[in-house]
Amino acid sequence: MAIFIDREQGVRILSHLEFYRGVSAMENRNQKSKTLTHLRELCESYPHRSVGSVGNSRATAYFDRESRKLGYETVLQEFDCIDWQSDALHLSTGDREYKALPSPWSLGCDCRAELLVISSLSELRNREIRDKLILLRGEIAREQLMPKNFPFYNPERDREIINLLEKGYPAAIITATTRNPELAGALYPFPLFEDGDFDIPSAYMTDSEGEELRKKAGETVHLRFQATRIPARGFNVLALKGNRMNKRIVISAHIDTKPDTPGALDNAAGVVIMLKMMEQLKNYQGPYYLEFLAMNGEDYYAASGEKTYLRENEGKLNEILCNINIDAAGFREVLTGYVALGDEQGILLNITASLQASPLFREMQPWYQGDHMVFVQNGIPALAITSENFEYLSREITHTEKDSIELLDIDMLDNTAITLAEELEKLS
Repeated sequence: MAIFIDREQGVRILSHLEFYRGVSAMENRNQKSKTLTHLRELCESYPHRSVGSVGNSRATAYFDRESRKLGYETVLQEFDCIDWQSDALHLSTGDREYKALPSPWSLGCDCRAELLVISSLSELRNREIRDKLILLRGEIAREQLMPKNFPFYNPERDREIINLLEKGYPAAIITATTRNPELAGALYPFPLFEDGDFDIPSAYMTDSEGEELRKKAGETVHLRFQATRIPARGFNVLALKGNRMNKRIVISAHIDTKPDTPGALDNAAGVVIMLKMMEQLKNYQGPYYLEFLAMNGEDYYAASGEKTYLRENEGKLNEILCNINIDAAGFREVLTGYVALGDEQGILLNITASLQASPLFREMQPWYQGDHMVFVQNGIPALAITSENFEYLSREITHTEKDSIELLDIDMLDNTAITLAEELEKLS
């Protein structure tokens, strides 16, 4: 995989790499081995850590167990969720078959219906869609629709589309999508619907395949796939250290993945950095109550872990001094990126000043795709930690099967953890 950088940037990165390679050379070899053990347990023991899956349950149990080994008190925040399974999808018109995938968490179907093509919201408002198999393409399918019950962001346009579809009673929906890394990561095509509360069967395909299917408007299309929603339980895991009477600092990283991705960058790396920080801080006696939060739901349509965390902290959010959220950090041959958000009172100034002086870190423009926004939206300042090429990773890697351990730099993970732990030790 090629990453294109200019000569000046290349010299800068190489100089920083030489520095942190030297730092990490002083670290115990057993520590590097433990980091790799954590990563393999999270990324390779099971095919994915999607909320509700066996892999997700094992991952949260692993974090709980490792936290207790380090002497932390742990608390599990339990919530209802669903796992989901589907078989291969069949889509055809006459003797022509088309490539498509079931939308995550969709119900299955076996239907033959007239194909109706819709490309805009105005068309959807004015067409009779009952019992039709709809192909959504073009402007109306330009970006992933927010799940109908998503609590943090749900634009009016998305709500209207969902409402019109549910009131129109189509037989099923096919969506043809392009690329949208800001909302869907590197997936191509991306599912327009990713919603276990939306009960119209749906599938998705590439825009080029959709162009071929569009030519069959008015003809009978056959769509068939089986899919099952499986009731399950999920957990946030909190690992706690310090004086419970003091202000809290919440260090968070989401532990779940999209279905069928190893989720090394997104976000086993963040979880492992937390575990390494916890090892550094196992004897912490500073002035704050440290809460290490393995959040379970950032890549789940219902954001169940986030909603559960906020519910459990209702009336207590003012106890939190700040949040440090780690997501997609540790990509090889780049620096660790950071940005402070919502810090009008300057609570994070000492930390950001140290990171600015470090050759391992680089300040970035704000980004809003992460669990740090759960805190910022509730008036809590947050330090978001990621890889400095976050936009590239969103465009090419995250939410795909390419997100594997080989993309990570073990030294950078360890040294990011050491630096952040040292900053917490100094914070007073």
